[in-house]
Amino acid sequence: MKKLLCALSLLVCLPVSAYQLETVTFKGQKTAIEKPLTVILPQGYNSSVRYNVVYVLHGFSGNHTDWSNLTEIERLADHYNVIIVNPDGNYGSWYVDSEVDNASQYETYIADDVVNFIDKTYATNASKSGRAITGLSIGGFGALHIAINNPERFAAVSGISAGVDVRPFSAEFDLANVLGSYAQNKARWDDIAIINNLHKIAGGNTAWKKGDDSLAIMLDIGVDDFFIEQNRALHHAMLAMRIRHDYIERAGKHDWHYWRRVIPYQFLFLTSHME
Repeated sequence: MKKLLCALSLLVCLPVSAYQLETVTFKGQKTAIEKPLTVILPQGYNSSVRYNVVYVLHGFSGNHTDWSNLTEIERLADHYNVIIVNPDGNYGSWYVDSEVDNASQYETYIADDVVNFIDKTYATNASKSGRAITGLSIGGFGALHIAINNPERFAAVSGISAGVDVRPFSAEFDLANVLGSYAQNKARWDDIAIINNLHKIAGGNTAWKKGDDSLAIMLDIGVDDFFIEQNRALHHAMLAMRIRHDYIERAGKHDWHYWRRVIPYQFLFLTSHME
């Protein structure tokens, strides 16, 4: 109980960190994307130990340094004894494999190139049970999109203030650069909405299934966030399909004050579903 209270008190109970933060660059074998990563190793990192890995994605206009520069996420690496990886999503890729821009294949980049690089470079639990993914805003969408479409890769996913359905925002966030115009590519925009992909996970997460979930899911959003109606619709659709998930609305907006406050909750959820 004491550890739980510490985890939920905005890191104030955590001890002084002794993490290692590294910036590494590599070229993806499948995508040829060459971008830097921020990798945070926990205190006492030892190559003879296998560590679970939490992938944390940035939002629109951000980069791989956002989480380490604007939060104290590195302290969570020590607290949960995990490796944290912050990839670079190229400003506004939405973490999808674009049919418009052949160079923007960021679903494959994260799910295959980054995961494979991390498993080869660091001492990881290189299995589904040893990986989780989260992110904020378009990174929250990206985390859900990648996990749902690569179920063999991740044990758990959470979306923070996630843009789970981009159709109402067709003129914003550089979406046309990766999806094409909404007017001419409506089917593509429909297909990308998380609410239209629930069939991919329903079989492994339904309430009548007696075994473990194949993908643990959490949605977390502020009540004054402009994405909240899409998150509520997704939540109700998941309830209707009896897909088990955690859904949380809290006081807050779409800003770093909110994301700094809630990232400890994501790690508590994600790590509880890892082995």
